[in-house]
Amino acid sequence: MHFNSPVSLHFRPDFEKQLIGEAQTIYCGFDPTAESLHIGNLLVLICLLHCQRAGHSPIVLIGGATARIGDPSGKNVERPFLSDALVETNVTKIKEKIDEIFANHEWHFWKNEKHKLPALRIVNNADWYQKRNVIDFMAKEARHDRMGDLLSRTNVKSRIESPEGLSLNEFSYQLFQAYDWYHLFQTYGCAVQLGGNDQTGNMQSGHDFIKRATGKSVFGLTVPLVKSSTGDKLGKSAGNAVWLSAAKTSPFELFQFLRNTPDADVEQMLTLFTFDPMKEIADLMKRHKAQPELYQAQMHLAQQVVLLIHGEAGLESARRCTAALFQSSAEALAGLSADELQSLYRGMPTTELLLEPGLTLLDLVMKAKCFPRREDAERVIQQGGVSINHRRIQQANYVLVYGEHVLPSDATLIRVGKKNFYLVRWKKDIS
Repeated sequence: MHFNSPVSLHFRPDFEKQLIGEAQTIYCGFDPTAESLHIGNLLVLICLLHCQRAGHSPIVLIGGATARIGDPSGKNVERPFLSDALVETNVTKIKEKIDEIFANHEWHFWKNEKHKLPALRIVNNADWYQKRNVIDFMAKEARHDRMGDLLSRTNVKSRIESPEGLSLNEFSYQLFQAYDWYHLFQTYGCAVQLGGNDQTGNMQSGHDFIKRATGKSVFGLTVPLVKSSTGDKLGKSAGNAVWLSAAKTSPFELFQFLRNTPDADVEQMLTLFTFDPMKEIADLMKRHKAQPELYQAQMHLAQQVVLLIHGEAGLESARRCTAALFQSSAEALAGLSADELQSLYRGMPTTELLLEPGLTLLDLVMKAKCFPRREDAERVIQQGGVSINHRRIQQANYVLVYGEHVLPSDATLIRVGKKNFYLVRWKKDIS
């Protein structure tokens, strides 16, 4: 089995041969504490895809139950309480995106038509915990855990010694994750767990639980947290989250994030996040170093990752938005949807208006709250500081026309000065 990614193996000396020579069932898990996974989680999914490509059966466990408990790993404070309704919504959205990623991989990246990929199985641990009561669970399952081992975990010790302390529900998290693996082992023969290296302690708890309960050995694979050359972590906890959901990070934003990868990081990112053979990556880096101004390596990285996460439609959307951003033309804007316009200038104020006959440019900028006073608006317009869909208009009483100033997406982009953008979405008159 070949991995581009630097996977650490936790196994007996004979496990590597077993992993290469025998089809395994391998799982990774994610708690739905948000409505989307982030790019740090993507590395684990890509490693699971590598396992699938090698003939192993992949399982993704979504922690609909454990999300409400909260994993203390890597956290200095207790996670906020999540309602059942919110968790269920997050589970649905995350499942849909994981299904999409695996489908995109098979459609766009899997070249071996003679070898059918093993089917992906997605499970929710709420399905088995809902059938258990706490007394029965503690009596039958908790006996397989040892307090000394649980207390020795680094993440547990650091939290117990911190001013915040560690609540009982967070302390019990490792018991539930251990039982998850035991359930998958008993139900599907899943002897391998894959996860970030911050999950090593939880994996150890699962290994010990299964060993005591069945007398059999299981194994863990860990991948590193994704960091830049400056040591910054990519993920929602780092404050610079790049999400897999298009609603939170659009295909265009993801494309630009990857397109802006520093030269010092791009080879590592290609190795981690693409399925390209190492020789092809080395050849691409040679071409990139010969002409770095073309950003060949970054462009390839962006195309491959966006295609995996969002498919062909997402990649085409990213390309259209990129063209519109750099061309600054009304023609380029005309090819975008209103949502794509919104992602192009994320965070810009948005107003819904009805296009009334005789609406002037001055009326528009005031209704869109571009200026606090009409006098300011008139002055800036006359000075050439206002553009509609990248076309400058210097007459405050200029009357807007549907076919000219409203894009096919029923939207209008207003720019004031060089950097202030406003979006107007036009409502249909249904009277």
